[in-house]
Amino acid sequence: MSLFPMFVKLTARPCMVIGAGNIAESKIESLLQAEATVTVIAPDALPRVRAWAEGGDIRWLQREYAEGDLVGTFLCVAATATASVNRAVYAEANERGILCNAVDDPPFCDFYFPSVVRRGELQIAISTAGESPALAQRLRKEINAQLPQDTGEWLMELGRLRREVCAVEPIGDERKLLLHELAHREVCGFDQCPSRMRARQHASLHGYGATNSRSEKPDLGHTGYEVK
Repeated sequence: MSLFPMFVKLTARPCMVIGAGNIAESKIESLLQAEATVTVIAPDALPRVRAWAEGGDIRWLQREYAEGDLVGTFLCVAATATASVNRAVYAEANERGILCNAVDDPPFCDFYFPSVVRRGELQIAISTAGESPALAQRLRKEINAQLPQDTGEWLMELGRLRREVCAVEPIGDERKLLLHELAHREVCGFDQCPSRMRARQHASLHGYGATNSRSEKPDLGHTGYEVK
């Protein structure tokens, strides 16, 4: 089976997790990190899940799952310790056209949770399509060990510089080549950063004018766009 890799915006989208034990806890945390609106259904919960509920981070319905609970849900995770319950959740999700992951039961999953390496806005996701989560975890550890801890900060500055370049240079091969060049250079937050000076030199050489310095424009933050 071929999987389609993508990153989905879950901010404020209603997501459901059935279960609140060890299997469910990490899935709930991942959804919270994506700023989803999370509802958890389980008769009991681990202390951390209870704390999320008490803090208003999630909505906890303290009871067993019942058919019809998924109405209005965008995405759901079946994460109980009972396979029959998880498969019942999957069956309802499938009937309603809702994406579902029945944890550790690949035939009953529309998607998988990848192993992820994070550095700020940078995410590197690894999936084995459920064939070997252990391999995915091993690869994550290897990549994590090689990737500098400050990569996220560098990416933030690169994103700011990209927006400065795009504000003055038209779409085309020249801009594309410059952005790829800058993605291989050190970028800092200072106006006289060599990479920013290179961008201004490039714009001037091609008659586009100089890119704005950070002191002349507000800090818009990183948009998450990739270099193109």
